[in-house]
Amino acid sequence: PHRPSGPLVIGHRGAAGWRPEHTADAYTYAVRAGADWIEPDLVPTKDHVLVVRHENEIGGTTDVAERPEFADRRTTKTVDGKTVTGWFTEDFTLRELRTLRTVERLPLVRNRNTVFDGRGRVLTFQEVVDLARRLSRESGRRIAVFPETKHPTYFRSIGLPLEEELIRVIRRNRLTARDCVVQSFEPGSLRRVAAARLGLPLWQALGTSGGPYGHGITYRDMMTPAGLREIASYADWIGPDKSSLVPPNTLLADAHAAGLKVGAYTFRAENQYLPAAYRRGTDPNAFGDAFAEYAFHYAQGVDAVVTDFPDIAVQAREDLRG
Repeated sequence: PHRPSGPLVIGHRGAAGWRPEHTADAYTYAVRAGADWIEPDLVPTKDHVLVVRHENEIGGTTDVAERPEFADRRTTKTVDGKTVTGWFTEDFTLRELRTLRTVERLPLVRNRNTVFDGRGRVLTFQEVVDLARRLSRESGRRIAVFPETKHPTYFRSIGLPLEEELIRVIRRNRLTARDCVVQSFEPGSLRRVAAARLGLPLWQALGTSGGPYGHGITYRDMMTPAGLREIASYADWIGPDKSSLVPPNTLLADAHAAGLKVGAYTFRAENQYLPAAYRRGTDPNAFGDAFAEYAFHYAQGVDAVVTDFPDIAVQAREDLRG
């Protein structure tokens, strides 16, 4: 992808701080704000089309709960060992999903974004690829897509595997290392993509507790020097939570020593998502000193930041250059 001087800025679900996530509006805002990559989360429809939603449960990100024609689709499932009740993409055809409209996932935190409720629709991964190409032409920068395979073991278990369909879309669009980077929390999913020899960078996301579903390994183990060397055998990046990179933690240096790049997630501007030192006032939904947090991580030497507010991240990167 396009290489700015300084860390890459990745628009998390687009620019989720300013527009309902995973909408064309959110992705467009992110690129116009200066993001280098945009991040779609992938889940399948009943007819096995990859669509872009943070979760397969869509009660909180669409107006499906208000649609009487889909009232009977509400159900309870066990996904990655957790019980979830709601409406699930795998129970809808693409045609049905297209009738829904998107809404802000965090209406109490980001009330201003609710003004856009009902204006967007659920996109396919193909539509995000098309949008990235259009935005690349518009901006004069090569914008990469950064898809994440969500719950890949679960979807394989119900006969809707993600990787084969993702590989098909990548091949059909002739996406190169400048156009696409694939991420997952599950090593098995990345290894399946690696086996297709697409020549794309792979990104191993890392949680703060537990481990990747169905893998019998903990994230803590994966973040040791030995674990990082193992990751480097199939991936190019690690994506830890930003809290995992604060000293005395040596993860950043250890990952670089293993030949891995490091992209931290998820940077947000609201007090409740900031370390205590950067909060301002007592309202959890008010903005704190987001610039100070970026300055800290940029100074440490991260290679990328995944952010809901790409405009702030880009401005902080300008400060770094200045």
